[in-house]
Amino acid sequence: MSLKPGMSTYDVLREHGVDRRTFLRFCTATAAAMGLDATMVPRVVEALENKPRIPVIWLHGLECTCCSESFIRSSHPITQDIIFNMISLDYDDTLQAAAGRQAEEIREALVRDHPGEYVLAVEGNAPTRDGGVYCTVGGRTFLDILQETAAKAKFVVAWGSCASNGCVQAAHPNPTGAKPVKDLISGKAVINVPGCPPIAEVMTGVLTYVLTFGRLPELDRFGRPKMFYGKRIHDKCYRRAYFDAGQFVETWDDDGAKKGWCLYKMGCRGPTTYNSCPTFKWNNGVSYPIQSGHGCLGCSEAGFWDNSSFYDRLTSIPVPGIEATPELIGKTLAVAAGVGVAAHFTSFMIKRGIGSKTENVEDGKD
Repeated sequence: MSLKPGMSTYDVLREHGVDRRTFLRFCTATAAAMGLDATMVPRVVEALENKPRIPVIWLHGLECTCCSESFIRSSHPITQDIIFNMISLDYDDTLQAAAGRQAEEIREALVRDHPGEYVLAVEGNAPTRDGGVYCTVGGRTFLDILQETAAKAKFVVAWGSCASNGCVQAAHPNPTGAKPVKDLISGKAVINVPGCPPIAEVMTGVLTYVLTFGRLPELDRFGRPKMFYGKRIHDKCYRRAYFDAGQFVETWDDDGAKKGWCLYKMGCRGPTTYNSCPTFKWNNGVSYPIQSGHGCLGCSEAGFWDNSSFYDRLTSIPVPGIEATPELIGKTLAVAAGVGVAAHFTSFMIKRGIGSKTENVEDGKD
């Protein structure tokens, strides 16, 4: 099998022996993973059938490689289809076979010979203190490599919270002066895909969207794709009903914890965190932290490492009271009605008194 430059996803799949019916099922699953309406499936089919694969350079700075670990566990679509069929992953010093000088020559050739054609994916951030010497690749600072590669990229994708907002490396006191990608480059569109790590299907969904529609997805004010970061975890949490009813876990393993009550008082950041955890979950849709009995850490939000302890309750979120019974609600409404009647009667008497006084003045009896 020989993969020629400019081959589309469908071309590559056919080289792998994939028939038309299987290809269409693949496109339908891909569209569903991106949250697209069924009417958009033909657009996905057209893109994957005709458009050449996206060339990608994937850099690694200060990070723990958890974004790559998440990415290779994508199930809709699977990473194999992404890497071999949908994108052309031309440089990734973690996944590629080449190493040392040979690997760096690949990246340098891509930047030199294909300006404006490749997508730059960045995992991790760059230290800036002391000239950036705290992260080097092949004898060069990662800061230099990042800026050189970004200058000729089509656009930049910042994978994970390290690249998107700094994460633990930029947490106080930030001894290396680590900064997120958006603060280190200029003149290029940056898509932030935060999370520690980001969800695998969110990562593959971003790349698939760009390939399908030939443009960046709609971004929020933090540069995150709205299709995946448009709603709070709190709004889609299956424990939300317990929050609204005022039923909270007070201590680990108490009766409320066993009943699956809300974890807000245990420090859950769901009310202030925008992500797709309740939608996609993890490990092929098996579970996510809240479902496993642990509160959300807010890892897709900026500064989450410095926002006090993960187990401190948020103080700025209005918390409902205890669950009310129908009898209590009835009594409350009756009292409210009584207060309303009293207020109306008082207002009526005041107005009547004023009216009588006015009549007396007009009659000269005052």
